[in-house]
Amino acid sequence: MIKLPITGRCFCDSIQFELSAAPTFACHCHCRSCQRASGAAFVTWVTFPADSYRATAGSLALHRSSPGVVRGHCAYCGTSISYTHDGRAGDIDITAATIDDATVVVPQAHIWLEDKLPWLEVNDDLAKYRQRVT
Repeated sequence: MIKLPITGRCFCDSIQFELSAAPTFACHCHCRSCQRASGAAFVTWVTFPADSYRATAGSLALHRSSPGVVRGHCAYCGTSISYTHDGRAGDIDITAATIDDATVVVPQAHIWLEDKLPWLEVNDDLAKYRQRVT
């Protein structure tokens, strides 16, 4: 049982947030956009109902990174926090590592493996998709 609300924050604490609903999905995204936005080999995203997100301190700096996609980050420390897509208007994805108790995150899949960096091995039993989850 997940204790609600789920809270989180950026690296410098300028942005703090809470989520009033349990996550609906979690995945490791290996797409090139996530690699560039995070500076990491992949990003672990946790999906929540969009209306469950509430900023309790600060506000996200928003960047339309590609058609239909808006990424939110802290303007001060640069922490990547959110991802929304016009095709999933009812969802918001939150970076797992920004959640205060990230043990609530249970990744279910790897997505966009066609962009996976060749030196990264994926040997777990999670579902694997060349692109997005269909």
